[in-house]
Amino acid sequence: MSEAPDGGRLPARAAIAAVTGRFTEHRPPGAPETGDGPLGWEGYGRSRARAAGRTGEEESVLYGTAEVDGRACVLAAFEFGFLGGSLGRRTGDRLEAAYALAEERRLPLVSLVATGGSRMQEGMIALIQLQRVAGASARLRAAGLPQIAVLRDPSTGGGWATLGAGADVVLAVPGAQIGFAGSRVRPADADPYAYTAEGQFEAGQVDAVVAPELLRPTLGRWLAALTVTGPARPAPVPGALSPAGLPETGWDAVEQARAPERPRAGAYLDAYFEDRLPLHGDRCGGTDPGMLCGVGIRDGRPVAYAAQCGTATRPAGYRTAARVIRLADRLGLPVLTLIDTPGAANDAEAERAGAGPAIAEVFAAVASARVPVTSLVIGEGGSGGALALAAPGNTHVTADSYFSVIAPELAAAILKRGPDEVRATAGQLRLRPQDLVDLGVARSVVGPAGEPAP
Repeated sequence: MSEAPDGGRLPARAAIAAVTGRFTEHRPPGAPETGDGPLGWEGYGRSRARAAGRTGEEESVLYGTAEVDGRACVLAAFEFGFLGGSLGRRTGDRLEAAYALAEERRLPLVSLVATGGSRMQEGMIALIQLQRVAGASARLRAAGLPQIAVLRDPSTGGGWATLGAGADVVLAVPGAQIGFAGSRVRPADADPYAYTAEGQFEAGQVDAVVAPELLRPTLGRWLAALTVTGPARPAPVPGALSPAGLPETGWDAVEQARAPERPRAGAYLDAYFEDRLPLHGDRCGGTDPGMLCGVGIRDGRPVAYAAQCGTATRPAGYRTAARVIRLADRLGLPVLTLIDTPGAANDAEAERAGAGPAIAEVFAAVASARVPVTSLVIGEGGSGGALALAAPGNTHVTADSYFSVIAPELAAAILKRGPDEVRATAGQLRLRPQDLVDLGVARSVVGPAGEPAP
């Protein structure tokens, strides 16, 4: 999608045609920019006329209603051939109108971004269009409607910092140039990879890099996943995937939860969902492969998920989980969390990256969620790093799991006990699945179908 057959960037209407077969253009009230613009920039009017002649467009953005794989949305697309897809006063008119149309029709907004940033010939008038876009985006967010951005080549400057990075889901085409700093203003010795779709994905700023031929179905899947009808019903409890029975002792529970062959989060998510769309990264420059987040489809209905994978969870993982839970709450999606961690990462790097504040974000997101949250402990439940993802009053456990104030070895160390007392300490902590139900920490020990095990 980023390149036309002749090597030039794909025009806006061709980009629209690549993702939808039906597009009805809308236009905001008011005439196009005239003369040399708000600054009286000499030659600006002629430059705009040449751009219009080359592209057939009046401005650098066009918008309207569309249907992508059978899903209705409002679509806005940048025409890079019109003054580099730059944002000016009339561009702001069109973008603000696109957001307003999405809010009026109760439709998701999809942006096909290709811009070099703000228009120099309009100076500060161009720059303040970013405030208009940010305001319109905030109003759409408050209305509970999703925003999806597709980053084409290039997506830089204010377009990236508003429509792009401000979207709920950020997709990018391979090789696209993405970054706040455009190629002409970044440091000469800057690593060029950091300004690519792939580099931004690695940094957790992009959810997926999508090949052009897969963009239409991917957008269709996301529109289906983010479209909610009716009140959110609690996500059903996943069925246990292990034949393990209830442990006899506390240490037996620890050993079962730590068994290498025990089913992990990926297996649970694959068994639970018909389709899964990952959300990647914490939008602060970090990723954690030990936390799987996204939106899945179960029985035709979307469910947001955050799942630990048995490793010590990094701050980026907690921030990604909080991001997903907040998104689900805003859109009205139920949430499923799978708990499986020996605890939060506690190395110096994790502390510098804000382990405490990141965990606090998840606690706050779960505590303030207006949508139902369902939690299942599928392995280790290590201290506050696990509890952050647990739904108060709606947490369940599998037979091969445990939940503890801290790992038994660390509890023994805190109590100044020797290694030979670790097993006894595990028993005293009452961390077995059946203990957790007796204590009221968990609602049930689940069986293969998600029902309480006998």
